[in-house]
Amino acid sequence: METIYAALLLHKLGKEINENNLKSVIAAAGGQVDESKIKSLVVSLEGVDIDKELESASLVTAAPVSSGAPKEEKKESKVEEKKEAAAEGLSALFG
Repeated sequence: METIYAALLLHKLGKEINENNLKSVIAAAGGQVDESKIKSLVVSLEGVDIDKELESASLVTAAPVSSGAPKEEKKESKVEEKKEAAAEGLSALFG
């Protein structure tokens, strides 16, 4: 996870995301440098527009969270539907 944070920090600072820069950031933060994770991240980020990815990730997390209120509204609407159906049935008897 620290490799991703290091890559985001480098991107924010406008620095190139490469193996040496990632190693430097992780080491400066006191983290353990894992060569395979760093190489894998650098390869996977080639050709990726990080700004675009961050924007789309923000849109996903900005989606409204479901609360209990809509469930209550659904229950109320079902009760109203039952009342309407019962009223229709009665009108058929007397209609």
